[in-house]
Amino acid sequence: MMTTIRLTMAQALTRYLASQKTIIDGKTVPIFAGVWAIFGHGNVAAIGEALYQHRDALPTFRAHNEQAMAHAAIAYAKASFRRRMMAVTSSIGPGATNLVTACAMAHVNRLPVLFLPGDIFANRRPDPVLQQVEDFADGTVSVNDVFRPISRYFDRITRPEQILAALPRAMAVLTDPADCGPVTLSLCQDVQAEAYDYPEAFFDEKVWTQRRPRPSDDELAAAVAALRTARKPLIIAGGGVLYSGATETLANFAEAHGIPVAETQAGKSSLPADHPLNMGSIGVTGTSAANELARDADVILAVGTRLQDFTTGSWSLFQNGKTIIGLNTQVFDATKHRALPLVADAQAGLREIGLQLEALSAPEDWTERAAEGRNLWFRAADKATAATNAALPSDGQVIGAVQRALGSGATVVCAAGGLPGELHKLWQAGAPGSYHLEYGYSTMGYEIAGGLGVKMAKPDQEVVVMVGDGSYLMMNSEIATSVMLGLRLTIVVLDNAGYGCINRLQMATGGANFNNLLKDARHDVLPSIDFAAHAASLGAIATKVASIAELEAGLAAAVTNDRTTVLVIDTDPLVTTEEGGNWWDVAVPEVSPRPQVNAARKEYEKAMQAQRVVD
Repeated sequence: MMTTIRLTMAQALTRYLASQKTIIDGKTVPIFAGVWAIFGHGNVAAIGEALYQHRDALPTFRAHNEQAMAHAAIAYAKASFRRRMMAVTSSIGPGATNLVTACAMAHVNRLPVLFLPGDIFANRRPDPVLQQVEDFADGTVSVNDVFRPISRYFDRITRPEQILAALPRAMAVLTDPADCGPVTLSLCQDVQAEAYDYPEAFFDEKVWTQRRPRPSDDELAAAVAALRTARKPLIIAGGGVLYSGATETLANFAEAHGIPVAETQAGKSSLPADHPLNMGSIGVTGTSAANELARDADVILAVGTRLQDFTTGSWSLFQNGKTIIGLNTQVFDATKHRALPLVADAQAGLREIGLQLEALSAPEDWTERAAEGRNLWFRAADKATAATNAALPSDGQVIGAVQRALGSGATVVCAAGGLPGELHKLWQAGAPGSYHLEYGYSTMGYEIAGGLGVKMAKPDQEVVVMVGDGSYLMMNSEIATSVMLGLRLTIVVLDNAGYGCINRLQMATGGANFNNLLKDARHDVLPSIDFAAHAASLGAIATKVASIAELEAGLAAAVTNDRTTVLVIDTDPLVTTEEGGNWWDVAVPEVSPRPQVNAARKEYEKAMQAQRVVD
């Protein structure tokens, strides 16, 4: 006879999550490192009480903003290479919709996080409940339906026994290398509190291990045949290399066959910056070394990348009649742009290709060209990051200061704006995962909350957050959370008095300086924002520095401080690294009364002729 235990749905859910495990470095550990929670009437009475009962096995963390706590959870999963993850819970209404941006970000970046927003009453007796949105034509709709298109799996729990099917399905998605992404279980608040006789076996410990699909024989043969004919092969390393744990395999493969490697934003740190075959970043924010090879490459082995427009230069970068081999766990990504699909785990796929290629190596003149281009790029990068006495240093010069002070052992965290492009080019990454950028969704406000999540995953490592003033003003509250949790961050705020990156793009497309820099926005009085005082009010040790030299000294002191340190420096909004890069498709108006826009349109039409989206 089946043994059962009577629990509320919320109690059963938290007990189930606490029993899910994984193996890290030979040790069995909980796969959920905890739950981020901001309670409201839609989750405090049931989920809140259940989390309290399981607070030791399933720790609960409090944040100040729902979107920020989800960013922290997503950053934790990314820093853990998708091996471990977190859940987030909010009340209904604005608490739930505050999670939507983060859910979309996790979806774009293929990162696992479990969203548990409260929902309306399934029994509908108190309708319309506080914060309920009423659809005049559909009584089944709630605001949580906005999670459907941005979740890999969505379910609304309207009966307590539904979690017996929903939770295993959720775990299968969260741990699948191909379908990995956010899962939303929308929890009707009355159902959270309802009891059911659950089978005790449902709560048995379950260990989830990484699945490594091998390539099919036919796809492997086609990929190997293409590489055997290559005279100018290039590897593009995406985030899948890191999530697969394939960094050592990639290094061995590249060395054995003499193939240079370029890295996407998500793939940067797949090889250390000092590896002789690492050409650095590729695409719109790419190095000259990587992009010059990409323009001429005849066979491109794209490993674990979704080939987004910043990687391909809006498909204007590759100018040779190239063949793409799409080595990816997800068929959707592996088959993009007429690629030869090689649907497999990155580590397994590289190993099997290597066995088939045996001692075959790229032509010597190609590898020599790669080495020469790499040396030229490093000289340009050294110039861009060199110390300066300028009153308003560039982003690149600030990056240089951070790199000199903290070294390649630190993990750098950043997201939107101009900094990701400069970091992609200039940051010299060390260990895998030491470069942590959210650029798939380019989410302003991710940086500080993301840094908190990274620090939770890497408590013994130095984590430095680089953030512009625009992103800082959008979301900064988790400075207080970092202090509260004793998770020390070093945060560098680059203040260029506005949205400098978009201002430069506006200028490049013929637009007038308008509504981006503070001085160009409608105002009666320009704001004078004291970022250091603000950060100090949240509990951080905060200083405004006047020079690169002062910044380096402040960074050296920050690593010995007992809590989060914030260093603020004024920067130039117009200066960026000229070397490297590639065109990016940003549509310019076809007609305009302004000659600057008309001139930019002509340049745009000329540039579009380089796009090669089919061959």
